[in-house]
Amino acid sequence: MKINIKRESIVEYDIDESSTTLLELLNKIKTELEPSLSYSSGCRSSVCGSCAVRVNGREVLACSYHAKDGDLIEPLKNSEVIRDLVVNMDKAYGFNTKAKAWQSSITQNMLLSHEDEKRNELQSDCILCGSCYSACPVYAVNGEFLGPFSLTRVWRYVSDKRELNSKEKIDVIQTNGVWDCTLCNECTLVCPQDISSKADIEKLRAKSSMFGYMDPSFANFGGGLSF
Repeated sequence: MKINIKRESIVEYDIDESSTTLLELLNKIKTELEPSLSYSSGCRSSVCGSCAVRVNGREVLACSYHAKDGDLIEPLKNSEVIRDLVVNMDKAYGFNTKAKAWQSSITQNMLLSHEDEKRNELQSDCILCGSCYSACPVYAVNGEFLGPFSLTRVWRYVSDKRELNSKEKIDVIQTNGVWDCTLCNECTLVCPQDISSKADIEKLRAKSSMFGYMDPSFANFGGGLSF
C-alpha cells in the first residue's frame, strides 16, 4: 500500500499493510520507516478527537478511517502547522472563551425532564477535534469568526432551561458569529459526532431575532431603499 503524507513536501511511503486504520498505519510508518513522523493521537476510540487529519481533502479521525492505497494525508486546514500532521488548535479553542460558551452563574435550580435533557444532548458530545474549523470556508477567510463548535456550544447553554442569562450570550455572538456563517453545512458533513452546527446556528439566529437582532447584511440592504 502506498500512502502520501504532506510534510514539508508530499512524501510517499510504501508499506506492506492493508485493511487497517490510518492511525495504525501511521504508527507502523513511524516505527518501521520514518521515526521523525509527527502526528497526534490519544484514545484510539474516536472519543478524544486528537487524531483528526485530512484525507483526500476531507476531515476524518485517523483512528476510525480505514486507509486506502494512494490516500493523501494532510494536517487540518486553517490552523498553524507545528510539524507534519500536528496543528496548533489554541486559537480555535479560545473562541469558547470569547463566545462565553459556558453556563452562566445566573441560573435557576430545577429538575430537567428527559425531553429537556435530549434537547441539547447531542451538542454536549462535541469532542473538539477541530474538523469543523478546518472545513469552514468562513473561518478560512475570517480568522476572528467564532466558528462552528463554539457556536454549537453557545446553543447548548442557551437552550438549557436553567440558563437565565441567555441574552448576554446572544449579544456576544452578533459580531463574527451567527450572521457571518454561510450555512454551507460543511461543518456538519465532517463532524464525527454528527452534530449539525448549521442547524444550531439557525436556531441561534432565531433566538437573536427574539432579542431584536437581525442579519446586518439585510439591514444594510434595506437601509438603502426609499419608498
